[in-house]
Amino acid sequence: MNTIQKTVTVTAMLLIVCALNGCNQDGRDKAITDAADLGPTIGSLANVLIPEPVAVEGYGIVAGLRNTGSAECPPPIRAYLKRYIQKQLASSGKPGSLDIDKYINSLDTAVVLIEGVIPAIPSKNQYFDARVTALQNTQTTSLEGGTLFSTELKRPGSFGIATDVLADVEGPVFTDKMSSIGANPKVGYVLGGGKVLNEYRIILALQESDFKVANAIRNRLNGRFGAGTARAVLADRVEVMVPNYYKSRKERFVSMIRTLSLNQDVEATRERIKTLVNRLTDSQDKEESEIALEAIGNQSLGYLNAPLASPDERIRLHAARCMLNLGSDAGLLALREIAMAPSSPNRLEALEAIVLGAKRADATPVARRLVRDDDFKIALAAYQHLRQLGDIAVTQEFIGRSFYLEQIAQTDQKVIYASRNGQPQIVLFGAPLECHSSIFIESDNGDITLNTPAGGDHVTIMRKHPKRTGLVLRLNSSLNLGDIIRTLCAEPSTRRVQDRKGLGVTYADVIALLKRMCDKGAIDAKFHAGELPKIDLNIKK
Repeated sequence: MNTIQKTVTVTAMLLIVCALNGCNQDGRDKAITDAADLGPTIGSLANVLIPEPVAVEGYGIVAGLRNTGSAECPPPIRAYLKRYIQKQLASSGKPGSLDIDKYINSLDTAVVLIEGVIPAIPSKNQYFDARVTALQNTQTTSLEGGTLFSTELKRPGSFGIATDVLADVEGPVFTDKMSSIGANPKVGYVLGGGKVLNEYRIILALQESDFKVANAIRNRLNGRFGAGTARAVLADRVEVMVPNYYKSRKERFVSMIRTLSLNQDVEATRERIKTLVNRLTDSQDKEESEIALEAIGNQSLGYLNAPLASPDERIRLHAARCMLNLGSDAGLLALREIAMAPSSPNRLEALEAIVLGAKRADATPVARRLVRDDDFKIALAAYQHLRQLGDIAVTQEFIGRSFYLEQIAQTDQKVIYASRNGQPQIVLFGAPLECHSSIFIESDNGDITLNTPAGGDHVTIMRKHPKRTGLVLRLNSSLNLGDIIRTLCAEPSTRRVQDRKGLGVTYADVIALLKRMCDKGAIDAKFHAGELPKIDLNIKK
């Protein structure tokens, strides 16, 4: 296949993806063009097509159940799973090492439907949550404690058809035990277990075919955002990759593309900047004006000093953020003041602007200060930013091949936070947290017990064996909550029972137990749980 044929094929595939996925123009292609007589913007010359969220599904196997699975599996799904597992075993160098029918028939496994949503403008290896549901009309009673075997995900309704695999998913199954309406043990989530397999490009579909215009758009985008950002594949098609700097702000980058003018005349650009600055100050479309100024580039910086000094905090925020994104620290002080002001409604925006736009040496001290804030929403956001920065203020360890235990010292608030979407993590604010003596805490089902005698210096942790009736596993822990979590959830040793490293308690069980400890006063801390995944399968398919 020659180069032209390859280009046509790739572009056709991208257009098909956009058509099936519901690529969105969002009604904004006619961007700001009347700010000054600067000529057409990219948004006025081309439709900016972006992949919308895409529903995906697949069939897989949850293993490691406690006799709560079933042998039932519809023949077409069984045949598919056998082919897929054989392929996986062959690629790992272990063909024929597993009796697949016996594996599927085991009561320790269950065949499940997996559903998820690939996010908009996805990047390769981007993670997302997936929901797993036991198949109807089977004897499976619970997915609790199971692990999903690697599964491929396609568009809904494409099972058995030779269509593209868009994502895969694997990992521990989280069955929520804290919902007020009660948990359904046949439904769970693989938190952050879905992975996008391809890099998706933004497509600029020119309204009229013209290689000169396509090349001009390519050159303008590469000149503004860096070489390799855009390439003209056809006379009416330009493909755009999101630069690394905007990976976490993809929608902002798309808006900037739309507002960017091809005309770079110095005088016309100056007039456009003046008009946009006036809009930033006087009109309601402050964010749109900010984005247009950022799209123009460093030429805007000198004109933002006046709005930066405005008595209106929103105007200062927009001007300061724009300056920071253009590489100037002139707005950093204004953003810091907004983020630190307890009464400001714009604190989260200012914090995010600092962390995403400022140098690490400038962003880290702000986040470290705000992780101690009295407003837990601010403290949580600051922690999340510190985590992204890999800051030493957040200590991190992986527990039981299931979740992260993270601790933050020197915070006045004593809080236990447990995520229920994205990557599973338990965060201890105000660490080290210590459990009281003279406590008796039992899980809802009575399988796990924590007991400390009055004046005792350790916690006795007991768990009924998940498979051997009558056997109780017992380990001791210090009163330190981090140590208790490790003892509960670390994987059991393969050696003698008394040498076990941990009791293998699931993430769902331990966060439910931590909530009960807080509710009963066993530890002086508040408990916060993140929201459950929101998987909207009613989007365009």
